[in-house]
Formats: sequence, structure tokens, C-alpha cells
Amino acid sequence: MERRRFLKDAAATAGVLALVGCAGRRPVAASSAGQTIPSALPFYDALPPIVPIRAHMDRIFRITVCLRPFRATGPRLDAERVGDKLVVHNYGHGGSGWSLSWGSSKVAVTKAMRDGEKEIAVIGAGALGLTSAITAQRMGARVTIYCKERAPEVRSARATGSWTPDSRIALTDKADAGFGALWEEMARTSWSMYQSYLGMPGDPIEWTDRYKLDDGEDEAPATPAAPGSPKPLEFASYRERIRDITPKWQALPPGSHPFPVKNVIRNSGLSFNVADYSRQLMNDFLIAGGKVETAEFHAPGDLAALPQKVVVNCTGYGARALWSDESIVPVRGQIAWLIPQEGVHYGLYYKDLGVLARRDGIVVQGNILDDMYGYGRTDEVADRVEAEAAVQTLIDLYKRMGAMRKV
Repeated sequence: MERRRFLKDAAATAGVLALVGCAGRRPVAASSAGQTIPSALPFYDALPPIVPIRAHMDRIFRITVCLRPFRATGPRLDAERVGDKLVVHNYGHGGSGWSLSWGSSKVAVTKAMRDGEKEIAVIGAGALGLTSAITAQRMGARVTIYCKERAPEVRSARATGSWTPDSRIALTDKADAGFGALWEEMARTSWSMYQSYLGMPGDPIEWTDRYKLDDGEDEAPATPAAPGSPKPLEFASYRERIRDITPKWQALPPGSHPFPVKNVIRNSGLSFNVADYSRQLMNDFLIAGGKVETAEFHAPGDLAALPQKVVVNCTGYGARALWSDESIVPVRGQIAWLIPQEGVHYGLYYKDLGVLARRDGIVVQGNILDDMYGYGRTDEVADRVEAEAAVQTLIDLYKRMGAMRKV
């Protein structure tokens, strides 16, 4: 989900509030440019009805856990020879796999086809595998996907489904000097491709409004880190490079919204309805003549059995074992899924909670203010207590909304 620095970003781009990602720091009413909070919204900016989410514990229909493959230097996109195979890697995108998939796949596939090879193998059927396969088809290749799992079993099917192109994509002091430009290229390519999926049946990609809520209290003292917790890291941020294609945050004046907090800002963002979007990608691949074969690889030498001479390796976190790549650090993330609800198509951030209402379920995720949460954890067992704590925060918010309406 969008984390601490995105909450700070929001204040800067809105230009009207000194709102920060640590829930509780007192905001100010004017920016350094002298802008103030508007007293009212223009009629064309009026909020649509905010339908409260039916947040009940018995509406949690599943809990999913995903291990995001983070690499301090950024995604692996190099090529190497393994026997008689040319292997091009396309993995290690942290929390930005879906967001950067089209741009990253274009980079990888261009390398794979540089010598004119038209028979391509793709390993993996997640976000990067599917987009790499389709990209290769569009460049004239005949493609076979080899995979152990397909959606909805793949890890990327458990993603939050929000456009977060630099979420744990690299560390500031570890990324190559030229990575920012490469990231921008991948982000812009992906952004453009996603616009072509808008309005398609099932709404695989759509724009939804997001609200960030702040109570305006004094910042609470930082909670001491638990023994053995990883030290905080500085994750790279590149969003300023694409400010021209993404909307800015907008401050909402009191009375223009139903939220029981002091400060609210709004933006619109891309949502990926992953269940339908994955199905759409697979259908596109098969219609274009692609083939899928069930296969499992345990070591690079296993690729020798493939008939294709060029392989695009899109195994995500699985590359840590397959390629003995110790540079991959797992980052555990958990989602509690609430039943989809008619009329609820928005996202919100409140305290340490992130919520995104998708067509295939309402995503509820706690601990979003801590970038180190889940860092280095390898367990994929669902934690019901954690899930219910996140949903309880949402319940408490709507109780406050209900109390405010009665006043």
C-alpha cells in the first residue's frame, strides 16, 4: 500500500496542508506558498456519496499473504548464458510488480529478442510473466509460458491492486545512478498501457478516488522497535519524475465530506481488479496463439530441457531459490478481504489502515505506516488476529461517522 512517504507526498502535492504520514502530527492551514484550505469546493468537485463499508468480522471471506520480492538495487533485468540458453531476468520488483509490469517486460523482451529469435519461453505466469509473454507476442514471437501455478494461485494474485510504481522498488543508496531514468521509462510505458484497459468489460483497470484522513493530533512518540526488528531503511522515491501524468492531492474543506476527522485530502488513482485483469491477460495471450505448460524448475540447469533457446525468467520471489539469488529479501504483506459491496468504489487511509474497494473484494490492510513491517519475513500463514485488528480500525472509523451524523 502507499506508505509513510506517500502520505508526506500528499501534503506536498496538495500544497495546502502540512499533513504527514505519522498519524497525529498537527497540520497547518497554509503552505509555504501561502495557499489556504478552501472554504468550499466548486460544484464540479463535489464528492459522490460515500457509502459506508459493511465492516463486520463475519464478512471477511478470505485472508491472503504475499511475499513481495525486494532487491536493494532494483529489479533484475540483465541477461546471461545458461548452457545454450540466453536467459533474460525480469524479477525483484518489491511492491511494484503490477505497476511496472508492462514497462519492465518491454525492457526484458527487447533484450531477449535482440538477435531476432522468434521462439521465446517465459518462466512464470504472474504479473511479469503474463505481460512479458504478451509483449513478446506483440513483437512477433511465438511464446510458451512454463509455470507451476497460474492465477489465482500465483503470489501476484494476492496484491493490493493499486498503482504504486515505486513501492519498495530499491534503496536510495544502493540503486545505480541510472536507475531513476530506467524506472521512469518503465513507469510511463506501464501507465500508457493501463489506459488502454479502461472501460473494458469487468473493469479490469479503473480510476477510483482515495481519501487520506488525519485527526490533527500531536504526533505520538515513536514506538520502540521490537528486539530483532530490522533497522529502518531509506527506500528510493521517484514519483517526482512522473508528476505530469498523475493527479495531485486536493484538500477538502470542512463540511464537504462525511469523515469525522480534522483534515481530509483526496486523489484519484488506478485500481487493478486483479482477478478479472489476470483473466483478461491470460485470455489475450491464448487468443494470440500462446501456449501454457505446467512445469517446475529447481535449478538453472533444468532449463536445458526446454526447446526454446531464449528464456525470460519471471519467477518473482521464487527466483530466490531457483537462481540462488540471496539479494532478494521477502517482504510479507497480509490482506483481509471483505465481501464486495455495491456502491463502494473508493479507497481510504486512516491511522495505520489502508482500504481499497475493488470489484473482486474490499482490501483491508493494517500496519501501512511502517515500511519495515514484514521485511525479511518468510511466513505465508494467515494471521487472523492481525486481520481482525485491521477491520476493527475500519469499524471504529464508521462508528465515529455514524455518531457525527447524529449530532
